[in-house]
Amino acid sequence: MTKPSTLRRASVLALALALPGVALAQTAPATPAPDTVVAKVNGAPITAGDLAVAGDDPALSLPGVDEVQKKGLLVDYMIDLRVGAQAAEAAKIGENPDFRRKLAYFKDKLLLDEYLEREAKKAATPEAAKALYDQTVTAMKPEEEVHARHILVEDEAEAKKIAARIKGGEDFAKVAAEVSKDPGSKTEGGDLGWFTKERMVAPFAEAAFKLNAGQVSDPIKTQFGWHVIRVEEKRTKPVPTFAEMKDQVDQYLTRKAQQDLILKLREGAKVERTDAAPAEKKP
Repeated sequence: MTKPSTLRRASVLALALALPGVALAQTAPATPAPDTVVAKVNGAPITAGDLAVAGDDPALSLPGVDEVQKKGLLVDYMIDLRVGAQAAEAAKIGENPDFRRKLAYFKDKLLLDEYLEREAKKAATPEAAKALYDQTVTAMKPEEEVHARHILVEDEAEAKKIAARIKGGEDFAKVAAEVSKDPGSKTEGGDLGWFTKERMVAPFAEAAFKLNAGQVSDPIKTQFGWHVIRVEEKRTKPVPTFAEMKDQVDQYLTRKAQQDLILKLREGAKVERTDAAPAEKKP
C-alpha cells in the first residue's frame, strides 16, 4: 500500500503547528454525505468519505487543529496522495510482484481488523459487561488495606533514635522529610498511601498490619535498611464500581471475543504448513 508522503505529512504538521489561535471561532460545517465530492485530481474524485478514512489514520493526527482547518489540510493531503498514486500507476508500480504481495497482505489485514471489530461488538454488550462485573465482584475476597508512613535509614541505632523522637511527640512527617533515605516518599513526609499486604516486603508488611491506627513501630529491618512505620488508617479495600471498571471490562470482552473467534476459525480451516515444524520445548 502507498505510504503517506513524507513531504506532505511534514508540511501538514508544520502548517498545523503554525496555526495555534487562528480562526478558533470558526464553526465546523455540517458533516457531508460520504459520497460528496470535495476535489478532483485529473478527473478522479476525492469524497468526504475519503477524508473520513484519512482522518482516522494515526499518522495524520492533528491535535489542537479545529475541524475547518483539519478538513483543508486533509483535502491537500488527499490531493497529493492521488497525484502521487496516479504517477505510480503510470509507472506500473502496481505490476511489481513485491507490491502485489504487500497489497494482498494489507488487504487481508484490513479485512481481518474490520471483521474482528464487527464481531467483537456483538460480545461486548452492556449486558455482558455488567454480568462479567457482577460475577467478578462476587468472587472477590475482602482485602485489608493500610495507609502508612515510614522513615528509612541505614542502621538500627539511628532508627531507634528516630523511633524515640516520634514516640516523644515529634511530627512524623517533619522527621521523615529531615532524615529519611527513601527518595520516593521523603518529600511526602514518608507517606506511602494505601497498600495491601502483598505489595510490601514481608517484614515491613507484617509490622504495618499489626499496628493500629496512630501507632508507631519499633525499628524494622528489610533488605532496604531500617524502617520506622506509623499507621495512619486501616480499612477493608473498597470494591471498584462498575463505572470505574467498565473500560477494562469492555476491553477484556473484546479481546476474548476476538481470540475465541480466531481459534474457532483455525479449528474449522484446513491448514497445511510446509515449513519446518518448530522444535518442541521440553518441560
